[in-house]
Amino acid sequence: MNERVVVVDDDVIILKQANMILTEAGFKVTCLKNGMLLMDYIKMNSVDILLLDIRMPEMDGFETILALREWEKDNQHDAVPVIFLTANEDADSEAKGLSLGAMDFIRKPFSSEALKIRVRNFLDLIMLQKDLHREVQKKTAELESLSLHVVHTLAKTIDAKDAYTNGHSERVAEYSKEIARRYGYDEDRQEEIYMMGLLHDVGKIGVPDTVINKPGRLTDEEFDLIKKHPMKGAEILATVSEMPKLVTGARWHHERFDGRGYPDGLKGEDIPEEARIIAVADAYDAMTSHRSYRDIIPQDHVKSELEKGKGSQFDERFAQIMLEMIAEDTEYTMHE
Repeated sequence: MNERVVVVDDDVIILKQANMILTEAGFKVTCLKNGMLLMDYIKMNSVDILLLDIRMPEMDGFETILALREWEKDNQHDAVPVIFLTANEDADSEAKGLSLGAMDFIRKPFSSEALKIRVRNFLDLIMLQKDLHREVQKKTAELESLSLHVVHTLAKTIDAKDAYTNGHSERVAEYSKEIARRYGYDEDRQEEIYMMGLLHDVGKIGVPDTVINKPGRLTDEEFDLIKKHPMKGAEILATVSEMPKLVTGARWHHERFDGRGYPDGLKGEDIPEEARIIAVADAYDAMTSHRSYRDIIPQDHVKSELEKGKGSQFDERFAQIMLEMIAEDTEYTMHE
């Protein structure tokens, strides 16, 4: 079945361009000129994804999404995924849009390939989320209730948002599981932390690709957007009631042992133990992965950074286990 895409923009040229590109890509496209027409349309039709212009007369994109969310709430309707169309790069507008529930932004003017790929990727991601939720609903609270295939696919889709990482979530999950094993976790808890590691970055769904893939230094506003991903991830995983601990890895993997982390500034033992383990694994993989501005960091320097972070950034016990794993890796194979 062709997915249903609605495009709302007061610019007729943009509507014609989007209609041609997306129709040729196999989507069922409806074009509307303003938010009021959208509100009339949504009451009678299903929509898989909405592309919504920000700057429109009478009822702008922000007012439209607010009206849409209110109608959905009143009518117990599932939230329609929204991507904003914008011609500017205003960080405040991006922050406001994300806070209102938009998934991302697409810059205008857009290329045909970029538009097709972005819409396809977002629809695939939405389907994976629905699959994950359906998998959990079918089972009980047991760990086996989650389909590893679905979770792996979701993790790969999250990683694909970052052009400079490949397999990050899988590696963090593996490192976390090994640290937990060496620390004394039983097999069930090892599998649990593995799953938490796979989904620790799920909140990056809510961070614009332009920010994640920016090659240079982030502005304060852009870094603030990045720092929202732990809370966004926790919100997403909170719906998986059968595995409440999934939230732990997503929300607290950027907390620091000295209390200077985010989003909650937790300190020491107040940070859940699994999150302290994932924090070490996440930092290690960040240092041993390629970035746009550097190659993989030499192993000796990685060791030095972990040593320096013991007791400040990291729980000393888990940093020490990671250092023992590094010492055994004499050929330096643990990297991207």
